[in-house]
Amino acid sequence: MCGLAGILTSRGERPEQLESAVARMTETLVHRGPDDSGTMADADAGIALGFRRLAIIDLSEHGHQPMRSASGRFTMVFNGEVFNHGALRSELLRDGWRFRGHSDTEVILASFERWGIADAVPRFVGMFAIAVWDAASRTLTLIRDRMGIKPLFVSQTGRRIIFGSELKALVADPDFDRTVDVQALGDFLRYLYVPGPGTIYRAAHKLAPGHMLTISDAAASLPASTPYWSVEAAAARGLANPLVASDQDIADEFDALLSDAVRMRMEADVPLGALLSGGIDSTTVVALLQQHASRPVKTFAVAFDAAEHNEAHHAARVAKHLGTDHTEVELTGDDALAVVPRLADIFDEPHADTSQIPAYLICGVARRSVTVALSGDGGDEVYGGYNRYTYGEGMLRRIMQVPRPARMMVAAGIGSLSAESWNRAHRAVAPVLPGSLRHRLPGEKLHKIRRIMRARSSGGMYQSLVAAWPEPEELVRDARPHTGTMERVLGASSPARLVDRMMLADQLTYLPDDQLAKVDRVSMAVSLEVRVPLLDHRLVEFSWRVPLHQKIRGRQGKWLLRQSLERRVPLDLIDRPKMGLSVPLGGWLRGALREWAEDLLSPAHLEREGLLHAEPIRRAWRRVLEGRDEGALGVWAVLMFAAWKSRWLS
Repeated sequence: MCGLAGILTSRGERPEQLESAVARMTETLVHRGPDDSGTMADADAGIALGFRRLAIIDLSEHGHQPMRSASGRFTMVFNGEVFNHGALRSELLRDGWRFRGHSDTEVILASFERWGIADAVPRFVGMFAIAVWDAASRTLTLIRDRMGIKPLFVSQTGRRIIFGSELKALVADPDFDRTVDVQALGDFLRYLYVPGPGTIYRAAHKLAPGHMLTISDAAASLPASTPYWSVEAAAARGLANPLVASDQDIADEFDALLSDAVRMRMEADVPLGALLSGGIDSTTVVALLQQHASRPVKTFAVAFDAAEHNEAHHAARVAKHLGTDHTEVELTGDDALAVVPRLADIFDEPHADTSQIPAYLICGVARRSVTVALSGDGGDEVYGGYNRYTYGEGMLRRIMQVPRPARMMVAAGIGSLSAESWNRAHRAVAPVLPGSLRHRLPGEKLHKIRRIMRARSSGGMYQSLVAAWPEPEELVRDARPHTGTMERVLGASSPARLVDRMMLADQLTYLPDDQLAKVDRVSMAVSLEVRVPLLDHRLVEFSWRVPLHQKIRGRQGKWLLRQSLERRVPLDLIDRPKMGLSVPLGGWLRGALREWAEDLLSPAHLEREGLLHAEPIRRAWRRVLEGRDEGALGVWAVLMFAAWKSRWLS
């Protein structure tokens, strides 16, 4: 895993200017690549490429970037891994190609020479962001992997285009315009992340997953990027051509694909391990990893001192059963809170998914022993794991049948008690309840139902489930309601089933812009490469062909993953209520973080740049201080923006 940056300009800049500018950009990415650095600049062509390397495959100088192809036509910087480079290398060798080293970078360049960029990229299986200069056609092509695992940001100012692995590389350019996009700010406050292709800055955008952007003239307007693959197209193909096979045959085919995806991601010339929470996704990955390994796999877990947020004992049981070399580090609330001041630097675009904190901590633990780690990310979004899918369509349909005035009355009744009050009431009666009625954090779930009751459509109900501020226009000056990808997909007539539209919307937005962005930033902050085999695009395509009842069965999601897991691990080790990486946010805000939060939430601070209305935020903050935790996430989003603003706009 590495960091890249570059410039394409028609301003006639001198070689030393270009070299200095791109070096300044890559210097901000040292954490992504502490092992090596490199730049190239061609003033006549107006191109400069910069690179920071985290050496994973071919640790020699033959892996140095920027790298030129054998003929000299292509020069490339590349962040990520192409996991099938061995098979591609064998094919190229049969065609007469020769290689100096054994890096996947060299194979990518040879593939471009052999097949051309447009035909080569669809052959790659992996996670990647690529910038390649074609000296023959004098064009720059930017490429992002299918699922958006690796990031790539682009900006144009006048006759100059800049790009990089993180926004901080673009911000390092003195000409970069830091004006905040108020619509993006509203989207962030609603969803806790900025949905692509937008960014928090008006002047920058994210290259969409599965897209290529080819630029021949830096002075002309940026052309539209073109897809070489898309989740939407994969979903449409799969739903139109579903698999017709028995449970056993479906499970066998899926298991073979998943096993191959894990095996491919085991190649490394540095120590490799896995992040293990003890849940279905990470346990499945670790079980397959251990099956393929010749020695005990190194696994890592973080134990938290708050019992209701601690999964470490589950991970330890799984590790013992599989025989992994397991490391568990106990961290206190103070350890977690110490991360908070760093978040605005790690996430150079506002990001408010609170799992960023434990994710950063577990990556730090793993980096002490390994340079590469596999994770179970993507299992929920692709294989139907979220409760909102398993209850999904049936529950929302039934709710919509209730007249809205009656729904509003029920919502008001739920809202009469705080989430914590509902939790306390549930704890009091839990010992006499049947297991099916015992829930973790039931108050938060009830308040989600309250939001659903108040929505006007099934799509709006789904949005209410995932929104921190359902109407951020009340907070953001000059923001207006608009239709983005989430709204477009949920409101469409195809796919016909709401649950399919839910999963598609999440795979297009929440997965790349929240989950994968989080994993990339926290892992790269400690120079750890994280690989996500559950998001191999072949598995994603397969999942869309699988009939719904072979993903979600009754009220149980991830049926396919469970079949693979059951072949290797007794289900009683992982069969428990879904937890995920969570933190006691309300308690933190009322406790150790209160002084920090009070400063950032002061009316003077909130209204300083004229972006936010202070009063609705202050009302929400007062409710949190009163113990009403259902509003804590929205307050956290404002805090993350305020901290980001202090770091990057001051």
